[in-house]
Amino acid sequence: MALQKPPKVVLFDIGGVCVLSPMQGIHDFEIKHKIPESWINYAIRHSSPNGYWQHLERGEIKMDADFFKGFTADLHNKEAWREFHTNFRNEKKRLKDVANPTQLGDPVSLKAEAADSEPTDEDRGAQSSQSSQSSPNPTNDNKNKERPSLSKLAKDTAIGDPISLESEEVVQSSQDKPKSKFPSHPKSTEPIIAPSASSSNTEPSLPPLPRIDGESLFWTMMSASRHPDPYIFPALETLSKKAPRPILGALSNTVIYPPDHPWSNPSRSSSSSSSSSNDKAPNAFFFNPRDFFDVYIGSADVGMRKPARDIYELAIKRLDEYDRRKGGDGVKGENIVFLDDIGENLKMGREVGMRTIRVQLGKTWRAVKELEGVLGVELMDEKTRRSKL
Repeated sequence: MALQKPPKVVLFDIGGVCVLSPMQGIHDFEIKHKIPESWINYAIRHSSPNGYWQHLERGEIKMDADFFKGFTADLHNKEAWREFHTNFRNEKKRLKDVANPTQLGDPVSLKAEAADSEPTDEDRGAQSSQSSQSSPNPTNDNKNKERPSLSKLAKDTAIGDPISLESEEVVQSSQDKPKSKFPSHPKSTEPIIAPSASSSNTEPSLPPLPRIDGESLFWTMMSASRHPDPYIFPALETLSKKAPRPILGALSNTVIYPPDHPWSNPSRSSSSSSSSSNDKAPNAFFFNPRDFFDVYIGSADVGMRKPARDIYELAIKRLDEYDRRKGGDGVKGENIVFLDDIGENLKMGREVGMRTIRVQLGKTWRAVKELEGVLGVELMDEKTRRSKL
């Protein structure tokens, strides 16, 4: 088999790749408030493509009281709750029941065994020492370890999907909330709002819908993704300093914070030579993307979001333009390797011709190792390499 040429472009997702995943915030929130595992992510997926979360990531609405009210309503959709119990959870239980732990090599058993692997403290990232405090109910830990494949149970069009959670140990760490006086941050740690129309349940066979404050959940998710990934972010820093190096791009589903919010900083790095006059790079992350990426595309700035094909085509177009400005012969999908933590996002990347690398929650060092093999360069420091290889 002929060896593939090294890619001209390394294209990174940011949330869940360069920084810790907002899925961690969802998981912590569900444990803390005793919400059924996977319900929040299921509700957000169910609202796609026109839920409040998706509108925010496309930059179509502002992050204000109306958004938080609508987002909360999406989390209390009775039809989604019924489907979650009658389809999603029942199929999950069936897969557990058919797994035979005494029959080595059984495909379902192997999925359950893979889910039992424990990440190290370094895999858990920031605040890993708080893990034991974030899970007041020990039965939740056992439930997580028994999670089998759920890849065919729902549409994978939101921030997380069953494919991304397949055979992965969900990290049990809590993230510090931002120390801010911004009024949008919730002062209460308890879920407090549920739309009155959804508070009653017309299906006697179903448990009542859990009460979820969408604003509190939102800030828990955003706080989780304010921390650098302990493996991929250092690799990005190392790669950005190499000469020669591939073109570095970012393709991320993002949100725009209000102008007076401390996380909203429209200032750009002086090195942002790749941006067009109308291309924004707000400091939605703990770092300025312009300091590392030659081309940056945030969904809220361009009015598109992954996994829609149009945002991938836009990314290829802008990377091609950047390369030609630098004297290159252009970029096609086949010249790009794309790192993302969401299965559906990677699937679309492959459909437009990209090579892909899956970034697993809690095991992101594996993606760094795979990227090293693709590029033929070392991106881990020696200490990390000895501990993981």
